[in-house]
Amino acid sequence: MMDVLEAILSRRSIRRYTDEAVGEEVVEQLLRAAAAAPSAHNEQPWHFVVIRDRAVLAEFPKVHPHSRLLLGAPVAIAVCADHELEVDKGVDYWVQDCAAATQNLLLAAHGLGLGACWIGIHPRAERQEVLKKLLGLPASVSCFGLVALGHPAETKGRGERYDAGRVHRERW
Repeated sequence: MMDVLEAILSRRSIRRYTDEAVGEEVVEQLLRAAAAAPSAHNEQPWHFVVIRDRAVLAEFPKVHPHSRLLLGAPVAIAVCADHELEVDKGVDYWVQDCAAATQNLLLAAHGLGLGACWIGIHPRAERQEVLKKLLGLPASVSCFGLVALGHPAETKGRGERYDAGRVHRERW
């Protein structure tokens, strides 16, 4: 397992995967990492849908222009939120909660030697509707995003995104 700072600084979006399966025990580790994310009011609104069905993974690229990578991913995880679990109805803390869970999932995948890529769903209504139908999501559930996962068939160098010009001390 790699150091947490190394995982954060070296994680990159991987869009090509080998045919090697991702075992169920690894998927469970990833889900445990996702569920360990911080959550506003400790609502923990998340639900996760593990998708291995090739037919389902092949449907989504028909309506999402940046999701063709799902065609080669052995597994994807939909990060969803159940609005019935919200304490502050309509405040939308679920978005940041699911973002934190997604980031934990991405970092855990990288730390375990997997490749992963976050595919945005929220706030696009047309993407939400397709996923609701494909995954049979209840009316009270929204899909925040998908994470494509697999053993990487590509490597990417470390990217440097830090910009000291965007750091302000005490005031803007």
